[in-house]
Amino acid sequence: MDPGFQEDGCTIVKRYGLPFVSPNNILVSIINGTGAGLEAFYVLTFLIFAPKREKAKISGILFVVLSIFSTVALVSMLALHANKRKIFCGFAAAIFSIIMYGSPLSIMRLVIKTKSVEYMPFFLSLFVFLCGTSWFVYGLLGKDPFIAVPNGVGGLLGTAQLILYAIYRDNKGKGKKGEEDKTSEMELGKPQENKDQLPNTLNGDAKA
Repeated sequence: MDPGFQEDGCTIVKRYGLPFVSPNNILVSIINGTGAGLEAFYVLTFLIFAPKREKAKISGILFVVLSIFSTVALVSMLALHANKRKIFCGFAAAIFSIIMYGSPLSIMRLVIKTKSVEYMPFFLSLFVFLCGTSWFVYGLLGKDPFIAVPNGVGGLLGTAQLILYAIYRDNKGKGKKGEEDKTSEMELGKPQENKDQLPNTLNGDAKA
């Protein structure tokens, strides 16, 4: 899950919850503001300790993320008012929430390919499910489609991750082990080939 997009998703959802954008949604703003602060800390820690190549990559993503948020904020503040502002910020929040929830799809693909949950921690999948489901219920109770729809998608993706974990939980580590075994077999095969070739070379020299 890319921390840059997570931060942008939380920040835009936080903006959607502000009183002058979406009345009676201050809880959304407080929780997602806290999430944005934590993600900012994660990104800063990564940028301090990451290798130069990864640092440049994340810095580029972070620049794009901040540019998108700035554009959404400026357009909503200067060009839109009242209900139009709420709809614009709501759509932006929904789109980035779905992107944030959809980011583990590459890991799910890896789990299916390797038949191992080595790279998909159980508690991460569990809390994606719990987070998506609880916010989905909150959106339904508040009759707010901009909260209910993206978090409903998140709940479904969390469910899919838990199902994959249940299917492949006994294979944890086997994907990595299989790759190591394959590498070992290749390394063991090389000396054998050399040994097979050695008598032929000696025989050829003897005949000569």
